[in-house]
Amino acid sequence: MSIESAFIDPAPVGRIVPIGELVRQVATLLERSFPLSWVSGELSNLTRAASGHWYFSMKDRDAQVRCVMFRNRNQNVDWAPREGDRVEARVLPGIYVARGEFQLQVEQMRRAGAGVLFEAFLRIKATLEAAGLFDPDRKLPLPRHPQVIGVVTSLQAAALRDVLTTIARRAPHVQVIVFPTPVQGQEAPARIVDAIEAAARHPIDVLLVVRGGGSIEDLWAFNDERVAHAIVATRVPVVSGVGHETDFTIADFVADVRAPTPTAAAELASPDASALARRISQQKLALRRASERALNAWAQRIDEATRRLRSPDQRLDIARQRIDALARRLVRAKEARLAASRRSIVLVTARLRSAAPDAGRLAARPVVLRDRLVRAVAQRVGDAAHSVTNARQRLGLLDPRGILERGYAIAMDAEGRVIRDATRLGIDERVTVEVASGRFVSRVVERD
Repeated sequence: MSIESAFIDPAPVGRIVPIGELVRQVATLLERSFPLSWVSGELSNLTRAASGHWYFSMKDRDAQVRCVMFRNRNQNVDWAPREGDRVEARVLPGIYVARGEFQLQVEQMRRAGAGVLFEAFLRIKATLEAAGLFDPDRKLPLPRHPQVIGVVTSLQAAALRDVLTTIARRAPHVQVIVFPTPVQGQEAPARIVDAIEAAARHPIDVLLVVRGGGSIEDLWAFNDERVAHAIVATRVPVVSGVGHETDFTIADFVADVRAPTPTAAAELASPDASALARRISQQKLALRRASERALNAWAQRIDEATRRLRSPDQRLDIARQRIDALARRLVRAKEARLAASRRSIVLVTARLRSAAPDAGRLAARPVVLRDRLVRAVAQRVGDAAHSVTNARQRLGLLDPRGILERGYAIAMDAEGRVIRDATRLGIDERVTVEVASGRFVSRVVERD
């Protein structure tokens, strides 16, 4: 065997797979073999691309792997990850085909340990909700015009400065009493409870429980059940302004009103003095205009009453004028009544005259009536005679004997019935024949 022949592969060569297809097949197999899983590690090489996607690595003592978190996923992260942060991520293993590199596609991300705290938060929330601490029916409305506002927070907190600045700007007339307390750490829950109870003993109108933003660990004091029960026991309305807008604590759920930020809590609790001043000015202007309209209306009514008010002399003159007018109307009515009576008498007299009997006419009337009766009887007799003559002529035309006089005859069978069909006669049958002057009997000899 030659050296050249030793390097020849005798096996046949199959289909040659492009590297891209092979990598895609491996990526598909990898994605199907490993479902979404939670992993933990430290962030490094964090890059936020212009497209909004995040590229970074997660590492621990044993390994390091590249990761990508696309924009539609990382926009749900409510905190800003930094280099060196310990995180927990829900990932899907895969391969970046363009480079053939193994990577993790991150679907969710949270701070390491936040999952345990969040589960504890959910347990506390469920327990207090079942106990009725979140019931809207027990929550108090905020006063519209508070005179004293209590604030439970830390003296060093920026949230206190925001609250004081906001109240001073909106309602400088409102008194603010601060009940200082730590808002972070192991001792914070008990101290917050003491501050809330101390505030409840003061004559305040509304209580603000505030703190700036932070991680779930930073805000954990406001998830304590003792703090929740202290807020519920307070007999004045409580506004919770803990964290940023995306942060939620148990204090938010048990408070009478939840504000997204400390500044918003101060705005909800304090009336806007400038808005109140504008409203008072508007109401004052409306009141003045209403008063002017009422005074003008009364002035018009007084003027109208003055025009209607007359002196006794004027009223007597008016009464005399009315009596004169009535007298004139009475005279005219009497004259009209007399004229109507005269016309009625004339008409009745004329009717009586026309209805009086005329002796001459009455004497001649019987003669006239007799002549009319004679003429009517003669006319009736003549008409009756003419009618009889016409009837006699019509009867003569219809008399069968008149037809027989013209040579016709009537043939009848043995039973006296008129024969109209010769085919119904039998040979030797007797037939009675009636002519104009008598009848005779014949026998059928032949029939057509």
